[in-house]
Amino acid sequence: MKEKRWNLRQDYDLETVENLAASLGVDRIIATLLVERGVGTFEEARRFFRPGLDQIHDPFVMKGMRQAIDRINQAIASRQRIMVYGDYDVDGTSAVALVYSYLKELDDNIDFYIPDREREGYGISYQGIDYARDTGVKLIIALDCGIKAMEQVDYAAQYGIDFIIGDHHLPGDVVPQAVAVLDPKQADCPYPYKELSGCGIGFKIVEAHLEQRLGVRLCELPEQLDANRQRRQEDLKLRLLKYLDLVAVSIASDIVPIMGENRVLAYFGLRVLNTKPRPGIEAILKYGHVDRRKADTADAADPAEPSDKTKTGYFEKELTISDLVFLVGPRINAAGRIRSAFDSVRLMLTEDPAIARQLAEDINAYNMERKDLDTSATEEAKRRIDNDPFYRGRQSLVLYDPSWHRGVVGIVASRIVEAYNKPTIVFTRGSDDLITGSARSLKEFDVHEALEKCADLLEHFGGHKSAAGVSLRQENMRAFLDRFEQLVREGMGDEEVVPEVEVDAEIGFSQITPKFLRILKQFAPFGPDNNVPVFVTRELVDTGGVRIVGSNHLKFSAIPIMERTSPYPAIAFQQGEALGRMRKGDRFDLCYQLEENYWRGRTEIQLNVKDIKFVD
Repeated sequence: MKEKRWNLRQDYDLETVENLAASLGVDRIIATLLVERGVGTFEEARRFFRPGLDQIHDPFVMKGMRQAIDRINQAIASRQRIMVYGDYDVDGTSAVALVYSYLKELDDNIDFYIPDREREGYGISYQGIDYARDTGVKLIIALDCGIKAMEQVDYAAQYGIDFIIGDHHLPGDVVPQAVAVLDPKQADCPYPYKELSGCGIGFKIVEAHLEQRLGVRLCELPEQLDANRQRRQEDLKLRLLKYLDLVAVSIASDIVPIMGENRVLAYFGLRVLNTKPRPGIEAILKYGHVDRRKADTADAADPAEPSDKTKTGYFEKELTISDLVFLVGPRINAAGRIRSAFDSVRLMLTEDPAIARQLAEDINAYNMERKDLDTSATEEAKRRIDNDPFYRGRQSLVLYDPSWHRGVVGIVASRIVEAYNKPTIVFTRGSDDLITGSARSLKEFDVHEALEKCADLLEHFGGHKSAAGVSLRQENMRAFLDRFEQLVREGMGDEEVVPEVEVDAEIGFSQITPKFLRILKQFAPFGPDNNVPVFVTRELVDTGGVRIVGSNHLKFSAIPIMERTSPYPAIAFQQGEALGRMRKGDRFDLCYQLEENYWRGRTEIQLNVKDIKFVD
């Protein structure tokens, strides 16, 4: 078990914490958690705990939005064929399903397209443009891709095909010559929130178009509207709500920050999923073993109304962002990794439960195949790293095997980062005689910036600070290996990075009161920038029932030596090495998250242990 450094957060102002605790009537720990998340006043706390659709930003502030809406209106009025084009991952397919389903209600002269991972690779492909040309398409709306597709957009223009680019990846120095480029990360885009998912960009297109159709804005204060416009604004909210389940799935799966606008969108998206889930999502959950028995529907919550109830009222098990990350996202992704992402879009579009069940069964089978492929590739990658002298002393890990499936190299790269704590790129054979791969990194190293410094050796690259896709020619591999290693050493130094656990606060078990837990639950939805709080409690012992469960998971009950409190059940994944010392009765400190463990109709609070340190 690797030694980890516990980093107690102290990036907050003590006076702000004390003032916020007093104004809200909460304890200092809750106030500290809020301030750590950028919430420092009573009004900010009210907005944090009571998200509202009026908190999302005006879509027309986004650069290019008016031009995009005008071109969509022109296409609909002229009966020009539209194609919605998206990436093959969860973010891309959910974005396509969202925009396609909206436009399909206005005009049936519409199609969608997802590139084949094996034959076409990531992004806008020439094959996709040729398909658009051959089927009479005059406008392509590209989502979750396209920000660097200069040549492809120019190629489409030769055939009279216009592009609207809706992307959220980092742009280069120039952007495609499209009718409109929607990407808040453009340096000159005034849109105030920069971290929307690709599906989030698609939602803003739909929001802008609906606002124009209904003649009212979400951002307008209801008290400033007359009765007629208030009714139209409520209609606008209801029409937009039905798309937010897809946005929530994309936010969870694409690991974007869940603060600001994303938190509002995820909050309402989860409420839709927990009150009126679309048949495709409901069908796929069956394979995640989520208990979704209906509770008393008379108490079902309205997804349009914020609530501080601890359960939705429609299903006994309330879906969380974590469920979407681990149960829904991987299965939807699997179709594009193993077979065809068209199935993922069809799953999210269908309103027929029977079709949804069949698609979900097929997609779950793809996911089982994906698991086998990524397990074997990960094991082989680890063997090479452990046994090949080439990797000894290196600060970066770059691996290549032409037999590895392109659909799993990103997953393998993530697993290697978890195991070795080093920036990693995993390559396999790509299309057009290229080597293609996925990069994953640590928070200390910007992998996208490093790839930019290797651009002369690469054919394509794109992504984020912590994850990117990349392709190059085989003759450039050696030079790329050397330069990437040099960049990692310059950025991170020669010393091995010690894994860190970010700790929010040190508490005693006596502070875990029902009020504390109730307020803590309202911090959800959790995710990047609003992670489940991590606590430290010291001087604990096991009550005597510690055991190994699963492959190497430690199950025990922890009780403080110095406090008169009840024990808490705890689970420590992949930390079975602590069994011996815990059985001996050695004292330990725990770093953990509080979570609800739902099992067979019962819910209990347990500690999800991130690390154990024994007190010598």
